[in-house]
Amino acid sequence: MDRRLRKELIRAYREAPKEMGVYRVHCPQTGRGVIGSSRDLASMLNRQRAQLSMGAHSDRALQEDWDALGGEAFLFEVLDRLPPREDPGYDPAEDLAELARMWQERLARG
Repeated sequence: MDRRLRKELIRAYREAPKEMGVYRVHCPQTGRGVIGSSRDLASMLNRQRAQLSMGAHSDRALQEDWDALGGEAFLFEVLDRLPPREDPGYDPAEDLAELARMWQERLARG
C-alpha cells in the first residue's frame, strides 16, 4: 500500500464518527457485571476485555469471576446506541449518563 493512501485511510478512520452508547460486561453464571457508557463503544469494550485478561479490572468481583470461569463465560454487549448529532457544540456526556442510568434501573428490575 502506498504511503499516501495509507495516510488517507488513517485520516478517514480518525475523522469517522464513533458509535456512542451504553454497554454491559456481564457474567451470566454469577449475575455480576458492569454497565457503562462511552463515546466510543468498540474501544471501550476492547478496553474492558483487555483489563480483565490482564487481571487489572477495577471491579474486583468481576475480575474474580473472569479468573475462575474464563472469558468464555462473559458477554460483552452494546445495550443502546446514541445517534450522532450534527450540532458541532453538542456534548453527549449528559445524554450518555442518563441512558446508562436508565439501563441500570431497567436491568435491576429484571
